[in-house]
Amino acid sequence: MIVRIMGEGQLRLADSHLAELNKLDDELLAEMESGDGPGFRRTLHALLGKVRELGEPLPDDSLEPSELILPTSDATLEDVRALLRDDGLIPG
Repeated sequence: MIVRIMGEGQLRLADSHLAELNKLDDELLAEMESGDGPGFRRTLHALLGKVRELGEPLPDDSLEPSELILPTSDATLEDVRALLRDDGLIPG
């Protein structure tokens, strides 16, 4: 799976990591729904950090289609709401 972090670039991520990322995505969704700004910020950073840790960066000149697009680490609750699907940022 190709994942794009807005403003950073693309990473190749094995599908086997989706379950682990979905847990963080579920936490993020719950924090958004409850309006927990500090929790949202902490979980967003954890989610992006995990993608960076588990993913393999693609070369800057690579233009593969992204299957998943994640917000930047400084995204607001409103920014992330605009990106959400019914099941969060990461397909379940």
